[in-house]
Amino acid sequence: MQRPLIRTAAVFVAAGALALTGCSADGGDTAGGDEKLTIGISQIVQHPALDSAREGFKEAFADAGYVEGEDVEFDEQNAQGEQATATTIASKFATDGVDLVLAIATPTAQAAAQAIADIPVLFTAVTEPEEAGLVDSWDAPGANITGTSDLNPVDEQLALITEVLPDAKKVGIVYSSGEVNSEVQVDLAKDAAKELGIEIVEATVTNSSEVAQATESLGAVDAIYVPTDNRVTEGIEAVVQIAEQKQIPLFGAEGGQVESGAIATYGIDYTELGYQTGKMALKILEDGADPAEMPVETLDTLSLIVNPAAAERQGVKLPARLTDEADQTIE
Repeated sequence: MQRPLIRTAAVFVAAGALALTGCSADGGDTAGGDEKLTIGISQIVQHPALDSAREGFKEAFADAGYVEGEDVEFDEQNAQGEQATATTIASKFATDGVDLVLAIATPTAQAAAQAIADIPVLFTAVTEPEEAGLVDSWDAPGANITGTSDLNPVDEQLALITEVLPDAKKVGIVYSSGEVNSEVQVDLAKDAAKELGIEIVEATVTNSSEVAQATESLGAVDAIYVPTDNRVTEGIEAVVQIAEQKQIPLFGAEGGQVESGAIATYGIDYTELGYQTGKMALKILEDGADPAEMPVETLDTLSLIVNPAAAERQGVKLPARLTDEADQTIE
């Protein structure tokens, strides 16, 4: 299954040499010497977590000395939630012969994996890359694609719900039926729920316009949990509105959802995740590292993020431990 690696790897061994030798004492030359890199970025939808991952990726290049527009060009494309558009974008990058592709979220990564065989592809904000068919295994991806996973501590996130709501018996989850990312998280939530003695109530969507109706269909649940689901996150305002109207505490799986009105999460920082992906890109472009042999990476650090004002609007008060120990408090 291993595909031949990539003309760009050899090119970027040379580019890396240029980067090392091209910086003059007076700083007149740039990190990439005379070679300007072109990076294709495909993002499935626009929302804070994915935007943060994209900016973190670019920040890694900036910190390595690459000046956007001089040493590196980012061709940023958004599929607006459409798989067909993601495929078109991936095919365009393959035809254009960009030097590396960043695919943000599972659908765009799957499109890139299908369309691109001879250019290195990195993914980020993908929960389960093996389940999604992107890699042979987490430790040995096996082809031209690897990256970073945003697999969350779903069990700890559900435990957070029971800490705020000790009497909770039913937790509703709204997610995309066609997103592998979300299906994996829901399965993890069901396993964790058994340990915590709570019931999971599911509602699915196929696009963001269905989020409000799906949330309403959850009925009398004690809390709502939103996984890192792109379509639901895109429509998170509808979930927040219903949570506040019905006084149902809403918990997120990532910080952007808390900023949008969920009351708390315990999860990863997407800017850091994107930055880590950018460092992987630099290893490929500068050192000639082979994506087939680069294990999928995750973040070790987690952050507790709380939104006390949102909690008040949804009829609960966050325990003092959480507000005292929070890494970030949304004002």
